[in-house]
Amino acid sequence: MADQSGSILETPMHFRPDRGFDHAVPSEITPRAVYEGRRDWLRRLSAGALGTGLAGWAGRDALAQASAKGAPLPGGKSAVVGANVMDAVTPRGLSTTYNNFYEFGTDKADPARNAHTLKTRPWTVVVEGAVAKPRTYGIDDLLKLAPMEERIYRLRCVEGWSMVVPWVGWSLAALIKQVEPTGNAKFVEFHTLADPKTMPFVGSRVLEWPYVEGLRMDEAMHPLTMLVFGMYGEVLPNQNGAPLRLAVPWKYGFKSGKSIVKIRFTEQQPKTAWVKAAAQEYGFYSNVNPKVDHPRWSQATERRLGEDGIFAKKRPTLMFNGYESQVGQLYAGLDLAKNY
Repeated sequence: MADQSGSILETPMHFRPDRGFDHAVPSEITPRAVYEGRRDWLRRLSAGALGTGLAGWAGRDALAQASAKGAPLPGGKSAVVGANVMDAVTPRGLSTTYNNFYEFGTDKADPARNAHTLKTRPWTVVVEGAVAKPRTYGIDDLLKLAPMEERIYRLRCVEGWSMVVPWVGWSLAALIKQVEPTGNAKFVEFHTLADPKTMPFVGSRVLEWPYVEGLRMDEAMHPLTMLVFGMYGEVLPNQNGAPLRLAVPWKYGFKSGKSIVKIRFTEQQPKTAWVKAAAQEYGFYSNVNPKVDHPRWSQATERRLGEDGIFAKKRPTLMFNGYESQVGQLYAGLDLAKNY
């Protein structure tokens, strides 16, 4: 792999022969006890159907909280090209109980178990930086800013698993146009809430807090880049990034920041959380690319959660997660192996 300047790093890319059923290697950043807990969960999950396995994994209270119905948040049909894939939607009970949200813990079960402490009202989002009209939005302002749409997007994790989620929200471009970026606005930075009183893992040494992600301006303005307020026709559950998050479907999942409290327009490329933590492994762009492996995870294939059992043969990963015809032109002439 290479750093952001394009120079080759000493850590090599790994091109492992894909056997169709290998699972992701546990992260070196994740504590040993955590990933051993994940392996135990996978063993229990494989012993039974997803529903019963999840109940044993998360416990009755956590599963009930994670599966509880939220307030309705319907969305109309989107006219954005590529906004509705034809893949089968991942069951809600799985997509709300298996995810990464390190502010609540590093195990896949932790967000569903711990995120009940998050307070999503009142909630404000500060929009600042290189804009003509900086503003602080209340969550109710944002809910009314543009018509809600339901979009069915693929979500691909760098760890080698994926799901398909019906998000509810609108194109981020609607907000960007309101604040009128100046000519100095080349990038957009997104800050997640970092409140140790309601987010028990904030302050841990896994990452630098707050969690920060970023996009190039043209990426942020692309109609597929979505500010999300709901999923499955309901408001977002806490563990999935309530009350608002990003969905950038052609990038690995960690690029879609959750529980956003600040959006900043900058001239310089943001120093994002995972680039700070391990620049040799996580690049700023982080576009889904089956030809460029992560040092510890093959990106050539993926395990679609809920699809034919945990030991089913993996499916091939698509370039830009299947959105190449919509976003490929954004990266014309860019070396995607160096700018990973």
